[in-house]
Amino acid sequence: MQIRTAREYAGLTQEAVSLRTGIRIATISDIEQGHASARLDSLIRIADAIGVPLAQLVE
Repeated sequence: MQIRTAREYAGLTQEAVSLRTGIRIATISDIEQGHASARLDSLIRIADAIGVPLAQLVE
């Protein structure tokens, strides 16, 4: 599942994920658009913030 799809399914904005993870909104946007690769620790924080297992987020 793509990060953007999971985030939208959870009813969260990029701002909400940013606040929950401490990751800048611009960085989240770049990751969602494929302009940047996320580090593993960032992916774990994003998955936790969205409420999905990491494996589901990166399949």
